[in-house]
Amino acid sequence: MEDIAFTQPDIGDAEVRVMERILKTASLNDGRLTEAFEEAFAAYVGRRHAIAVTSGTVAMILALKASGFGPGDDIVCSPYGWHQVVHAIALVGANPVFSDIDYWSHTLNPIKAAERITPATKAIIVGNTNGHPAPWDEFRALADARGLALIEDSSEAVGSTYHGRIVGSFGDCAVFDFSEPGPLLCGEGGMIVTDDDELASRLRYLRKREPEHLKSVVISHNVPWQVKLSNLNAALGLVQLKRIDEILERRRTVVGFYEDAMQSFEGIKPPYHAPGVTVVHSHAYAVHLGTRFSVSLRNAVIEDMLTQGIDTASFGVPLHLQQFHAERGGRRGDCPIAEKTADRVIAVPFHGALDQDQVGFIVQRLKDATINSGAGAAIY
Repeated sequence: MEDIAFTQPDIGDAEVRVMERILKTASLNDGRLTEAFEEAFAAYVGRRHAIAVTSGTVAMILALKASGFGPGDDIVCSPYGWHQVVHAIALVGANPVFSDIDYWSHTLNPIKAAERITPATKAIIVGNTNGHPAPWDEFRALADARGLALIEDSSEAVGSTYHGRIVGSFGDCAVFDFSEPGPLLCGEGGMIVTDDDELASRLRYLRKREPEHLKSVVISHNVPWQVKLSNLNAALGLVQLKRIDEILERRRTVVGFYEDAMQSFEGIKPPYHAPGVTVVHSHAYAVHLGTRFSVSLRNAVIEDMLTQGIDTASFGVPLHLQQFHAERGGRRGDCPIAEKTADRVIAVPFHGALDQDQVGFIVQRLKDATINSGAGAAIY
């Protein structure tokens, strides 16, 4: 079997045609298509405003700055995830306060997050980790009771729902990322959505100095970041958004292939949907190895998969253990569930172009690789 890529953009004739048309006939950066993408995305998630920027991390930076957060402010967040947009906390000069995750859903644990709140805490960033919605009822109650801003990180989630409501509709504002391996792509890009008119206005002033701002007295109080999404990227995102149901359905089919193939994998950790979660659209397909696997054995499995031509990766090192944060006091044991999970999780190829035979091949090679590692085939 040929090499199997970790991710592959779901690009069809519609995307190719619109790119060709933009390059031949339209301005790359006059903003018309960016505004159309914003309007369509706001409608998709049921928000009043959407502000398109160049990445999910930039989206979080602007969300924090527009909310007035910076040096001296503590912000509670999770150390675990694929898209590490919470780096934005450090980038605006605030203090990330890492809190542990739920063992099953891998989203931030609201009880543990509450224990990390102090008088210096100004906000909680809660992610829909790998497409699984967080327990939003509990986090809204916590934020309201403590007088904190609640920011939703949906950089790993498009289309998932909690109590029938789509992700992106729960925080005071929410951020999305449109880079691989996600389902909705525009090369690189991000979006901030909110129902707060004043916050949306501040976000637009921070994003880019527009011609209509030149006579505004407000603009003199802000230094714009010049990070507005271009027409070219926005046009691709707009077409992808029109096709999003089709794209997500293809990915759900591939999830089904994996779940069927995993039935023969003794002890596999089963898919989990927390109470209230109605739809999960995974960002990546993650396989969780059992407690017999150390980081070195997990890495040996990944290396074995790579030698078989199957592009495989870890799900990332927890943020508090990465050098930048470790030098500022992060240490192993601070978030034990996040650490245990990250040490033993493997992300395998996941995109809509995979067929059942390819998925079967991936799972069989994964089983062989766990046996070759010396830890055995039963993984949970």
